[in-house]
Amino acid sequence: MKYFNTNGICYPEEHYMINIEKRLAEIRELVDQRKYFTINRARQYGKTTTLNLLVQYLSDRYTVFFISFEGMGSAAFGTESAFCHTLCRLLYDTVHYEEVPSLDEPVKRLLSETEENGGIHDIPTLSRFLSCLCQNAARPIVLMIDETDQVSDYKVFLDFLGMLRSQYLKRATRPSFQSVILAGIYDIKNLKQRIQESSSHMLNSPWNIAADFRVNMNFQPEDISQMLGEYAEDKKYPVNIQESAHEIYRYTSGYPYLVSRICKSIDENCVHRSPRECWSKPGISEAVKALLNVTDPLFDDMLKKITDCKELKEILYAILFRGESYPYNPDNFPIQIGVMFGFLTEQDSRVVVSNRIFETRLYNLFLSEDLTDSIIYQSGDREKNQFVRDGTLNMELVLEKFMLHYQDVYGNSTEKFLENNARRMFLLYLKPIINGTGNYYIEAQTRDQTRTIMNP
Repeated sequence: MKYFNTNGICYPEEHYMINIEKRLAEIRELVDQRKYFTINRARQYGKTTTLNLLVQYLSDRYTVFFISFEGMGSAAFGTESAFCHTLCRLLYDTVHYEEVPSLDEPVKRLLSETEENGGIHDIPTLSRFLSCLCQNAARPIVLMIDETDQVSDYKVFLDFLGMLRSQYLKRATRPSFQSVILAGIYDIKNLKQRIQESSSHMLNSPWNIAADFRVNMNFQPEDISQMLGEYAEDKKYPVNIQESAHEIYRYTSGYPYLVSRICKSIDENCVHRSPRECWSKPGISEAVKALLNVTDPLFDDMLKKITDCKELKEILYAILFRGESYPYNPDNFPIQIGVMFGFLTEQDSRVVVSNRIFETRLYNLFLSEDLTDSIIYQSGDREKNQFVRDGTLNMELVLEKFMLHYQDVYGNSTEKFLENNARRMFLLYLKPIINGTGNYYIEAQTRDQTRTIMNP
């Protein structure tokens, strides 16, 4: 029986997943055009799954080498010799374990002989070896490298990119790869953010030959519907597929991991309700609430990144609590970082938080910094039992009580303080009231107008 997978590569025969054939066809167009490019997307965005399926999708016309730098350790890339040897060993391993479909014998023999002779230890020799590999192959070779972030701190990686660039520019007269695809979080065109100061002369990445990668890897409502349709048919469940798909998309904006995480939570944990109730707006809301209250590597990474980049943290805070609007500028470093890691996105030429789950998680993070010494929070905590009756929140009473406390505590503050902090204070008051019983979400259009309309 298939299941929703949120750990590692997804396989169509084992996991419920969307049909990515359209995406594969778009990538194939780039390969057919002999483009070199980078698939840089945020964590857990389906990059490795896409590349894994791409191997078979391209294998009717191309010889595809798919290797990964994940888990190799610093010793594998610390020197030019180590890097070249590591790359050759990874190529050899794909042959040894028969991971390359229909690989012809001359290429196998060349890889085996190189490995048996101790590998290659410098970039010029590596360049000649790769050209020889392409020359002896019966079909054009596509090289795909996953987890390039593991090695992009090292100067030797820039030397390697420079070698690929040289081959790309000389491909009319010298055998070279049909296409090179590098996958990771960081945009390799902007490696200056990663290279140490001692390598300042290498700040300009030689990967300026790369084509733009514009394939949309977000899940759309129709993608989610297709996946849920397969699930409902397998389980024989009466799922309202369209409604469930749109509700999941409303929370996630199609972020692949979040979509799968919600589906997995409903499938595995919703045991005290009927399937129809589980796959409904209240059931999906329960799954979102559970996701917001657990430790998760994706959210841990978000915390680390905004802690490391104080400018990004300030932008997120200003968007969420003060309703400030920022123009989308890819040259602005904190905005670039936020987009690269999936926390921010561009919408109508403005920067917005990527999805509702990220927004709520960020609200909770920022509010947690004020909880212990907040008089407003303590007031909400003391009075919380009077606001919820039979699962319904009496918002009118909440507002009435909040205004009394707010006026009492902050009535003498400046107008600017009141404007900048009113939303944060209200959320602090509301948090203990709905904690464990519901979620809140602030509508973006009202937040940007410095007003607050909530969906608790």
